[in-house]
Amino acid sequence: MFSTQMSETRSDSSPSALPSSPLDAGWQRQGKLWSNLKELCEVLRIPAVPSVADEELLFQHVQFKTGQRIHTIGQPFDTLYIVHSGFLKTVLIDEFGNEQVLSFPMKGDLFGVDGIHTRRYASEAVALSNCDLILLPFKKFTALGRSHVELEHAMYSVMSRELVREQAMVSMLGALSAEARVARFLVSLADRFGEMGYSNKLFNLRMTRHEIGSYLGLTLETVSRTLSAFNEIGLITVDQRSIGIRDADALKTLRRLPPSSSRAKQIAAKKAKQCTPKLQTNTSEWDQLEAV
Repeated sequence: MFSTQMSETRSDSSPSALPSSPLDAGWQRQGKLWSNLKELCEVLRIPAVPSVADEELLFQHVQFKTGQRIHTIGQPFDTLYIVHSGFLKTVLIDEFGNEQVLSFPMKGDLFGVDGIHTRRYASEAVALSNCDLILLPFKKFTALGRSHVELEHAMYSVMSRELVREQAMVSMLGALSAEARVARFLVSLADRFGEMGYSNKLFNLRMTRHEIGSYLGLTLETVSRTLSAFNEIGLITVDQRSIGIRDADALKTLRRLPPSSSRAKQIAAKKAKQCTPKLQTNTSEWDQLEAV
């Protein structure tokens, strides 16, 4: 599937068929199937690398549909992937076919690094939505590193960024309660949406509750129950896959949910507060009738 997708894209847009400049209108009409070095740096959120020959350094885009696999476990490694748009998951799969979600790459993220050591991908990457990925052949990357030292350092910074994120996740899994894990996950997701220029207050989950549970080391039922509890006490709003963040600070500092009885009192107090204006109006109307 992967090789077919690659060949279809190449046959439709070979480098010789591209306009000579990214400012050419034809470049836009072709769906931006190629990016130059400056655009690559913008997507990765790293400083642009000055170069006279930037326009000659073109990086191919490949589109994948929801559910398609970008690479599989054991597949020979030759390419790093940069997410230009869309959402994905990387997973490990055991001998029984069970998945363990490792990460959720999205715009500006780099993945495929786990193939460098053994020259075979150690995980599988799957599109959770229609995706546009920029291909960075590893041989091309190493060659660029020799001629663009700044780029090499910046790319190592990106790899380190991904490693730090994974370390933070491992630390979180060992130290936090189930509720705190879900809370931190939502905050992290909101922050990443904000970095991409989207709303960090209202967004759609591209992953299922089951996939979130696999990522956080929780069951589907625990994730669903926790999201419902957050909704009930006013920390978030939940509508199918739509999540609204109402109290980000409380989510960041949450350790555990209060006991069910305490939550019931909080919910009752919240409903009573919402009903107070109506009761006051009714009382006022009754007073007026008595006055008559």
